[in-house]
Amino acid sequence: MQLTGKFLVAMPGMGDPRFERSVILICAHSDEGAMGLIVNKRVEEVTFGGLLDHLKIPRAPEGRDIAVHFGGPVERGRGFVLHSRDYRGGAATMKIEGGYGMTATLDVLEALARGTGPHRALLALGYSGWGPGQLEAEIARNDWLTAEADAALVFAEDDSAKWTGALRGMGIDPISLSPTSGRA
Repeated sequence: MQLTGKFLVAMPGMGDPRFERSVILICAHSDEGAMGLIVNKRVEEVTFGGLLDHLKIPRAPEGRDIAVHFGGPVERGRGFVLHSRDYRGGAATMKIEGGYGMTATLDVLEALARGTGPHRALLALGYSGWGPGQLEAEIARNDWLTAEADAALVFAEDDSAKWTGALRGMGIDPISLSPTSGRA
C-alpha cells in the first residue's frame, strides 16, 4: 500500500479529537512510517501576517496572504508550506505525488510575502506522523478511508466543506457512514 500523495479521511468513529473529521494529505509514506498534513483545520489564533511579523519577514504591498492550518500534533512550532508544484525551493522542496510540493524553509514565506512564490499554498503548523506499520494498522481498524487527493479540495478556502467533499469525491454520502465498524 503506497499512500504518498493520497488523502486520509477520518471516519466518524475516530477516537482522537485532534483528528475528528480530518482530511490529511500524505506527504511521505514508506516502510519507515508516514507523514502528512491536515488540510481542513484552520488555526484561528495565528494569521499569516502575524507569523511574518514574528519572523521579521517584511511584507510587500502586493504580498500574499495564505491560510494557517493545524497540520498535526507533532512539532507544532514548525511550519510547512504545502503548495502547487510551480514553486521550487531547490533541495528544500519535497516533491509529493499528485503535483504538490512541500517546503519548510523561510524562502517560500519570503516569496509569498513579496507576492511571488507558489500559485496555490497553505501553511501548516505541525504535522501528523506515524511509525512503521502504525498507519496501516489504523486503516485496518477502520479509523481512516483512503482516497485520491484533489488539489481543488486541498487549497479550497472553505475548510468546513473539505471532509464532506472528500467523502463525496469517493462517492460516499457522509450520512451513510457509521461511527462503529465490524467484520464479516
